[in-house]
Amino acid sequence: MNIILKGKNFEVTPALREYVEKKVSKIEKYFEGELREATVTLVVERELHRIEVTIPIDGYILRGEEETTDMYKSIDNVVDKLERQVRKYKTRINRKIKNLSVLDLVPNGNVQEEQQEPKVVRTKHFALKPMPEEEAILQMDLLGHNFFVFLNAETDEVNVVYRRKDGNYGLIEPEFG
Repeated sequence: MNIILKGKNFEVTPALREYVEKKVSKIEKYFEGELREATVTLVVERELHRIEVTIPIDGYILRGEEETTDMYKSIDNVVDKLERQVRKYKTRINRKIKNLSVLDLVPNGNVQEEQQEPKVVRTKHFALKPMPEEEAILQMDLLGHNFFVFLNAETDEVNVVYRRKDGNYGLIEPEFG
């Protein structure tokens, strides 16, 4: 697996690079050579050390983010989080792959950060791929988001699934006119 490592606000040392590669490569054992690339971003802001890992897997996106006061602890935590996600969803992902269902899932959803005066600070563009509601929910959970925009394969309309406070999911369907 090719690991693309980026550092923001600091220089990535060879020891840190080796540690990240060793830890992130642990995810590979769950996918029998299916993983080609992982993007890892290490960020230092004030006393906080954050790691963001994004791994594309056959149209799905496995993503984890952790932040602590120690970079090595953040790395360990994000790998543990990714392993939990993989174990939780591995059977569902494999079932979808084996059944040759729609695998082209929507990349990351639209994310906006709030500041004192609300304004659009980030715009994302992505292709909408048709998928059933259950795959949209799976993709939302894999990304760790609270909502997910997708093209409903049954209705051919743009829908949004979201996680409700009671733990269930909601579906927003558009009505025109």
